[in-house]
Amino acid sequence: MAEPVALIALAIEAAFGWPDALYRRVGHPVGAFARIIASCEARWNGPHHTFATRRLAGVGLAVVLGVVAGGGAAVLQAVVWAAMGQWGWLGCALLAVPGLAQRSLFDHVRAVQIALASGELAGARTAVGRIVGRDVATLDTPGVARAAIESLAESFCDGIAAPLFWLLLLGLPGLWIYKAINTADSLIGHREPRWRAFGWAAARSDDVLNLLPARLAGPLLCLCGGGGWRVLWRDARRHASPNAGWTEAAMAGALGLSLAGPIVYDGIRTDKPWIGDGRTSADANDITRALRLYVRACLVSWLIAGGVAWLR
Repeated sequence: MAEPVALIALAIEAAFGWPDALYRRVGHPVGAFARIIASCEARWNGPHHTFATRRLAGVGLAVVLGVVAGGGAAVLQAVVWAAMGQWGWLGCALLAVPGLAQRSLFDHVRAVQIALASGELAGARTAVGRIVGRDVATLDTPGVARAAIESLAESFCDGIAAPLFWLLLLGLPGLWIYKAINTADSLIGHREPRWRAFGWAAARSDDVLNLLPARLAGPLLCLCGGGGWRVLWRDARRHASPNAGWTEAAMAGALGLSLAGPIVYDGIRTDKPWIGDGRTSADANDITRALRLYVRACLVSWLIAGGVAWLR
């Protein structure tokens, strides 16, 4: 059996996450990517640059992130194996832990569920506002619940399935290249005038890196949820993202809900299509069901990681 780097990393992250004490002392690798992005954006994305120049600069940023993340991870991987010998796989697993987000995602969505179950709508809005980009001040209970479930579904790909896929395929360099590009997409991969040119490369690169993981994660959620296949095949492409719709449609179908629909960003209503054909009146109990489905899907991911190690 090959070294179970991915399996051990998943188990450690699920048990401990990224503890606050550790975060306060050393930060998080994603924070380093964010600082690189901010520094390059300040230098290369000024309004005096042409659209073409800013798009080319954004391509340069994506390359810089790939080299820094992938090269740094490759060096660390080699150093760990050299220093720890036959136990190098454990060191690599520890280095992979912050690239996964099972525990943190569960905890954030669970906080929304607890607030809604306690009838604390204001607290639920605050909690869901930490994981979504839409306006939350006017969301009612179903709106908050749907937002939490949508974030859980989309982040199952971004935070677990895709990082795991690239870790299994390319080791630590694959995982950390993905995380660097995904961070850039979340920060600058937007359509607003400031980001449209500079963030284009980050957004398109993230689309490519999520292409296969999303199409594996959606069926996995249906498998673990015992249904939702019809909604998955019908509605996956209704989402504005070429990838996020796969996990959202799978979650909607498996839970018998309708997700997405009209959303308000920065005070502007966007009439997005509904995904699913079930209830729109989601509540705390539906978040609980979504979390149970999420946990089952994570556990199956562990089995996949262990199976890949065994096959190798």
